[in-house]
Amino acid sequence: MSDLKQTALHDLHVELGAKMVPFAGYDMPVQYPLGVLKEHLHTRAKAGLFDVGHMGQVILTPKSGDLADAALALESLVPVDVLGLGGNRQRYGFFTNDAGGIRDDLMIANRGDHLFLVVNAACKDADLAHMEAHLSDRCSVRMVEGRALLALQGPLAETALTRLLPGVADMRFMDVAILPYEGAEAWVSRSGYTGEDGFEISVPDDLAEGMTRALLAMDEVQPIGLGARDSLRLEGGLCLYGHDIDETTSPVEAALTWAIQKVRRTSGARAGGFPGAARILGELAEGAPRKRVGLRPEGRAPMRDHTRLFADQDSDSPIGEITSGGFGPTIKGPMSMGYVKAAHSALGTTIYAELRGKRLPATITKMPFTPANFKR
Repeated sequence: MSDLKQTALHDLHVELGAKMVPFAGYDMPVQYPLGVLKEHLHTRAKAGLFDVGHMGQVILTPKSGDLADAALALESLVPVDVLGLGGNRQRYGFFTNDAGGIRDDLMIANRGDHLFLVVNAACKDADLAHMEAHLSDRCSVRMVEGRALLALQGPLAETALTRLLPGVADMRFMDVAILPYEGAEAWVSRSGYTGEDGFEISVPDDLAEGMTRALLAMDEVQPIGLGARDSLRLEGGLCLYGHDIDETTSPVEAALTWAIQKVRRTSGARAGGFPGAARILGELAEGAPRKRVGLRPEGRAPMRDHTRLFADQDSDSPIGEITSGGFGPTIKGPMSMGYVKAAHSALGTTIYAELRGKRLPATITKMPFTPANFKR
């Protein structure tokens, strides 16, 4: 345990009574005394505050001084329209590998003279090395140090954060802004990982605890741990890297084709040119052999990751596997997502999960399991 890294808010989590667990090499709060169920419901009803300081923050600066050079360079690693990303706007994307799998998923923001990326904690060192190896002739690539990252999520997130950063009220979903805070800069995006309206806020480490305490002093805000973060994102139909997507999973299989803009597809102005393009563009045209789907199990028992899926009660060959599953406090029942062969992926199809030697039914269901509440 002693070799685990700590975020800038570690001591505050302990003070608040958090149960700490290892996660992506960090000592992180999985829940607070409120408990996972109440933390989840509080975020859906009011505002929940998450420490996401373990994530990687990266700045990509064009050596030419022309942001288009950095955008085009990054497009060589992602099947995303970076060049067309507007100023002070953010977009979801993913690094792909030569086999058409997903190396990591990330957020990409256009901040005028540079790109700001947020990558997953477990992948950030590999992502940095990947970018340095492929982009360093055209861009400087810098991992940001000394800045915490908070996420404030829920329908009252704007109400709460406006008291500290009035400018956030003017932001729309996927806007980014640099706002003054306590003599420094707060880097804010209107985005998150819960399906709710909310914000991610990067602030210098020495200001993070003060901002956190100020937010937690507000009636709307409670601290939220990794347990509720997971159930919230699963209700929102959002992928967890290393579970629902990985280096073997293509974006088409993962039902992430909405994040591949037309300009990067076959016949687009900048079609292909990213790792694994042959597989990914081929699957876009012909379909993938399997597909990520949502599942609502019958009964109350959750069907969790690695549970095998079958077409019927008696078949010997599985048609897929669950990659994430648990209980959805908002929907008051179990929920799962996973992969099945394309022939079995139609909405409304009943398939069977093997739990403790029994085949139990589950219905393929549209995701998200609970409606998104982003501010458009």
